Amino acid sequence: MKTSIVYFIAAFFVLTLFSGCAEKTSVYACVTGEPCGFLWGILHGIIAPFGLIGMVFNDDIAVFATNNNGFWYTFGFLIGSGGWGILAGKSKKA
Repeated sequence: MKTSIVYFIAAFFVLTLFSGCAEKTSVYACVTGEPCGFLWGILHGIIAPFGLIGMVFNDDIAVFATNNNGFWYTFGFLIGSGGWGILAGKSKKA
């Protein structure tokens, strides 16, 4: 019981911390600006579930950046979203 409360508080803290970094930019600036690269792909992969929920409520939100540099952005997005299970733990059951 106590561990679930600790996890909830930690998740709330992390979400609050990340929401403080959010920035309101126009869609036009994202499409015509400098292309997103590998590190942006990792960040966009990590926040993809939140972007998917945001897409339901706002048309200006996208999960995948259209202005990217190709392979490296996509590779970073795949790593960030956990597409290969890199961050998955290997637990042994007794």
